[in-house]
Amino acid sequence: MPKTVRFVALAFGLASSSVAFAGEKTVTLAVKNLYCADCPFIVKKSLEGVPGVAKAVVSLKDKTAIVTFDDTKTDVGTLTNATTKAGYPSTPKS
Repeated sequence: MPKTVRFVALAFGLASSSVAFAGEKTVTLAVKNLYCADCPFIVKKSLEGVPGVAKAVVSLKDKTAIVTFDDTKTDVGTLTNATTKAGYPSTPKS
């Protein structure tokens, strides 16, 4: 990390080793209609198309999607809406 950036980070009380999104969240979605090898790819692309999504990992075996997103840019309702529009209804997993 350059000295100037390190100084600014320390001056504002930020840890110099890791700075995450202010509103970074992770949610696990239970996803319906996952039956073939192409399904997770479609769900992943639908989630990655939502502004604020940093990462989406979809499991055919578990029928889940683990999504990391910036909650200042999107919310769980928007994520579930994106998968539903793609033909894969989802809900937050408890």
